[in-house]
Amino acid sequence: MEQKSLPKHIGIIMDGNGRWAKKRGLPRTAGHKAGAKAFREIVKHCRKREIEYLTVYAFSTENWKRPKEEVDAIMKLLGEYLDEAFQHEDENKEICVKIIGDVAPLSTELKEKIRKLEEQTKNNVGITVNIALNYGGRDELVHGVKALAQRVKDGTLSPDAVTEELISSVLYTAEQPDPDLIIRPSGELRLSNFLIWQAAYSEFVFMDVLWPDFGAKELDAALEQYAGRSRRFGDITAK
Repeated sequence: MEQKSLPKHIGIIMDGNGRWAKKRGLPRTAGHKAGAKAFREIVKHCRKREIEYLTVYAFSTENWKRPKEEVDAIMKLLGEYLDEAFQHEDENKEICVKIIGDVAPLSTELKEKIRKLEEQTKNNVGITVNIALNYGGRDELVHGVKALAQRVKDGTLSPDAVTEELISSVLYTAEQPDPDLIIRPSGELRLSNFLIWQAAYSEFVFMDVLWPDFGAKELDAALEQYAGRSRRFGDITAK
């Protein structure tokens, strides 16, 4: 596959950990642990394929409704991942990590780990990995609109000056290209409040495989589908 036919930015909804565990008679926490392993492998493979941006849906604003034990396990796994990132500097020196979402409700310990990792990797060049944590597409838009409304209130912004580009600039993914491709494993066929502004012209690939079983082979299959798509962005000429 030619490099020009590859997406610059991939979004992945990491779905199916609980069902993966249930099929094996394991607790849901075991599914999340397996899903974390799959995530690490996908980051490596995206780097190998020279993907520039990867955004993964790790924990939504709605996921707080899950049992406390499960939420605590997810947060613990995330903390372990952030710790591990410090231990393999040579392996991760080409990975810039960003956490997108509202981190305010997270524990002080987890917020400090996030701050350190983002600071440590901010100048890394290779792939930017956005981990969507306590993230919701509508919540992101509300956050951005409030920022613009405050500027209007302060008299530093005219309502007539609000453009699509300006709205994009106040989102968590500011200065990044919109996702070219969004992949959802698990057999579900919905966006689930993920990158709803940025996904306006994304290509979608839905796959009937649970996230812990999603690997390099599945990612390559999704990339093959993407390479065969005709992207016109409302025009009559394919891009």
